Amino acid sequence: MQINITGHHIDITDGLREHIKEKMQKLTRHFDHATRANVVLTVEPHKVQRAEAEIHVPNNNFFAKDEKDDMYAAIDSMVDKLDRQILKYKEKMTDHKQKTGGVNSIEAAEEA
Repeated sequence: MQINITGHHIDITDGLREHIKEKMQKLTRHFDHATRANVVLTVEPHKVQRAEAEIHVPNNNFFAKDEKDDMYAAIDSMVDKLDRQILKYKEKMTDHKQKTGGVNSIEAAEEA
């Protein structure tokens, strides 16, 4: 997965870059069809740290953002939100495929 990291009013250090890459690997563990991710880190006035990310997968996009006092905590929470969205999407896709009418469901309907 290609990861683009952008900073607004913040310098992206090697530590932040490695932390983001490490956390994004968690997402590919659950769903490996993600093609690219855009991550934006922002420092707002009054020291509010914001992390936003958009993940592109075939036929869908996922977006999450979080604000914390610590940038690393904001990144962790944002990745957790993305992880929940991806798991929900993956679950919907597998449930949808299993509920389609197959040979067994047609036979069961004919017997009833």
